[in-house]
Amino acid sequence: MIYRDNLITELKSYFGNDNKRINHALTVLKFAESILERESGNSDTVIPAAILHDIGIKESEKKYNSSAGNYQEIEGPPIARNILHKFNLEDNAVNEICDIIAHHHTPDVIDILNFNVIWDADLITNLIEEGITVDKKKIDRIFKTDEGKKIAEKELLKKEK
Repeated sequence: MIYRDNLITELKSYFGNDNKRINHALTVLKFAESILERESGNSDTVIPAAILHDIGIKESEKKYNSSAGNYQEIEGPPIARNILHKFNLEDNAVNEICDIIAHHHTPDVIDILNFNVIWDADLITNLIEEGITVDKKKIDRIFKTDEGKKIAEKELLKKEK
């Protein structure tokens, strides 16, 4: 993807010195790219969605004094749309990316592979950041892609004694 690095630059510019948000997005991107190595998702959709999935946090905190997922889902798509239009993407691609961003905290609304890759990558990242380990049954229940489950097992599985 030609504009991947430019999107990362946009992300960093938007978040300024908020390294927590930047590093989170870059970790989600890393896991999304790993999942894409084994799943047949569209990297032209998944990579921008991974980079921009939490772009609504700043505006959510400003408007609602909260970074809650439902506010991110409201505020993120218009900001992402403005950024994505700088890259002359097709409207249908921008719409799909923004739709993923608009639902990235509500997993049962969309059931398409591109969304599922973002869901898994973000969930792995969030659980790692929170220091949460899970068992195999929970991994099988909450993750959506086979590769996401494999990565989650490697990264998050409770160590049996």
